[in-house]
Amino acid sequence: MHIKPFQAVYPNLDYITSADSFFNSARDEYLEYSDSGFFTKTAQEALFIYRIKGAERIYTGLIACADIRDYLDGNIRQHEHTLAAKEQQQMQLMFRRRAAVKPVLLAYPGVEDINRWIEAYITGRAPFFEIESEESREHHFLWEVRDGGAIQEIQVLFEQFVPFSYIADGHHRTSTTSLMYGKTLEGKQHGDYHLLLCALFPSSDIDILDFNRVVYGLNGHSKTAFMAHIAQYFEIGFLNGPEKPEQKHDITMLFNREWYRLRWKEYVLLEYFDEEVVLDAMLLDEKVLGHILGIEDVRTDQRILYVEGPKGLEGIQHAISKGEEGVAFCLFPVQLEEMMKVADAGKVMPPKSTWVEPRMKNGLIVQEY
Repeated sequence: MHIKPFQAVYPNLDYITSADSFFNSARDEYLEYSDSGFFTKTAQEALFIYRIKGAERIYTGLIACADIRDYLDGNIRQHEHTLAAKEQQQMQLMFRRRAAVKPVLLAYPGVEDINRWIEAYITGRAPFFEIESEESREHHFLWEVRDGGAIQEIQVLFEQFVPFSYIADGHHRTSTTSLMYGKTLEGKQHGDYHLLLCALFPSSDIDILDFNRVVYGLNGHSKTAFMAHIAQYFEIGFLNGPEKPEQKHDITMLFNREWYRLRWKEYVLLEYFDEEVVLDAMLLDEKVLGHILGIEDVRTDQRILYVEGPKGLEGIQHAISKGEEGVAFCLFPVQLEEMMKVADAGKVMPPKSTWVEPRMKNGLIVQEY
């Protein structure tokens, strides 16, 4: 992969009294913040080592600009389809802000030489920027790498050892940047759209959590009929209380105030024997949400509510209480290796299959076009 330094814009801590309020509003109010002096700019182009220290986990990566041609050539790989409407929204934001206010999160198979280089560089050096988010209970640190020799060293390591990376979060930002780059080639647009602001984290510093589903309404089925349909696809067991699944191909279901453990019947899994990766979200979308509940497009149907894993079982129970005849499905997290295999095969996963951490913050570091 080809990574490049850039002249970064970052928050002026003299004017940030609440990090969470600032981060939560920076996406929509970047221009107002910028015009009011809430941001400052680095003196020269640099790369940035980025560490997030939470209560139980530390993530360390590198913020840089990737060459968008790596994406066009298939070296930055995707696992989700993009939607034209969201690309239109992203394009409007790009035109208005003339800046990328949030890095695309890229995962790459860990490389020990890169890990050692990063640790050696920050050892004994104080970060040039530090801010705390009380909301997420995290400290964010940035170290500036601006020496030409050091920049070249890490660039060479990425070119040698990281032929591919994978979009963990930011598919629409990536695809929209590529569209804007195409317009610059046609002479229809000006700007540095050949650069993609990204945060590169090794696979060891990427966590994929569950992403669960709540569906409102039973598509005209009675409660008894719904359970009979479910029994066609699953072995069903009763649970004493709320639980998340402990292994792949197990799903826990909250229905009619009762919790159940569901396991796909063998004949269902045998239908996909030739598939390299079989995801529970894919099976659930097809067999249950499609065949039983009549949902044709899981991207747009308003009956579905997606509940990210960090909200826990309490989030599931709260969501299902909002509607009548709701049913909730808790899925076992997709593994990072599965996500990579899907992307390597040029295939895509169902929407909202993964909740990826670390989460990037709007306005923490900005690339101007």
